[in-house]
Amino acid sequence: MKFAAIDVGSNAVRLLLAKVEEESVRPVYEKVSLFRMPIRLGEDAFPHKKISEEKIQQLVKTMIGFKYLMDAFEPADYMACATSAMREASNNREIVDLIHRESSIDLSIISGKREAEIIYYNHVERLAENKNNLCHMYVDVGGGSTEILVFDDNKIMESRSFDIGSIRIHEGLVTRRDWEDMKLWVKNVSSRYHPISAVGSGGNINFLFSISKTKEGTPLEYGKLKKMHAYIRSFPIEQRISELGIRPDRADVIVPAAKIYLSVMKWSGITEMFVPQMGLADGIIHVLYNKHKQTFV
Repeated sequence: MKFAAIDVGSNAVRLLLAKVEEESVRPVYEKVSLFRMPIRLGEDAFPHKKISEEKIQQLVKTMIGFKYLMDAFEPADYMACATSAMREASNNREIVDLIHRESSIDLSIISGKREAEIIYYNHVERLAENKNNLCHMYVDVGGGSTEILVFDDNKIMESRSFDIGSIRIHEGLVTRRDWEDMKLWVKNVSSRYHPISAVGSGGNINFLFSISKTKEGTPLEYGKLKKMHAYIRSFPIEQRISELGIRPDRADVIVPAAKIYLSVMKWSGITEMFVPQMGLADGIIHVLYNKHKQTFV
């Protein structure tokens, strides 16, 4: 069965086309194509609380293009979700209505908690099953927010969404009080649940993991991540692009993103982070499969 997922994020907009095949033990998920447009809605939404006409038009054109791709792919179902930037934009409802009129795509603006749950329930709990059901801390860093969940024995024990993201930090919109709020919460839940490792989600940690030469399925060590952060930070943004080969729309936000992961690991006392390299779009595919799986029987 084929499904499509659209993730309207703060830094980029993504379309994932996937197939799910029913096997004897568990379903097999195959990514057919992934399309990404670096529109960066957060540049408008976070400082100005409104998305500009220019970015609205970019988004609408992208969604029209995605609709054509979905029509060609013919999925059994799709889901389109918008996160932090659209949550914060005062003109979000008119954008949702415009997208529907122009592309017929129904876009839902989801909460930070729901965003984290979509990924957790469909990916992280499977990872936890392979870690003897011990306590873990899930950290998803986006452009506008960071979602943190503590899960123990495959159950969410605590969850919180913080308005601290890579774009917000880059734009100078995160205050000392914001950092202190996150620090106190992480320290508090860590003292009560004692998570043994972290699970990292988000485009920047996926990229950092891919260049870390860490073997797939092996955790990324705190010390290695700290060294990578310091190394990349030592280069001006232009040189990160020209010498390190980092994509222009990632070069300015990768250092702030790494700072968030490192801070959470430091405050919690966690020394390793698993990076399953799955995000919201992957989680949406699993949600759609669970919705339709009775048709496989």
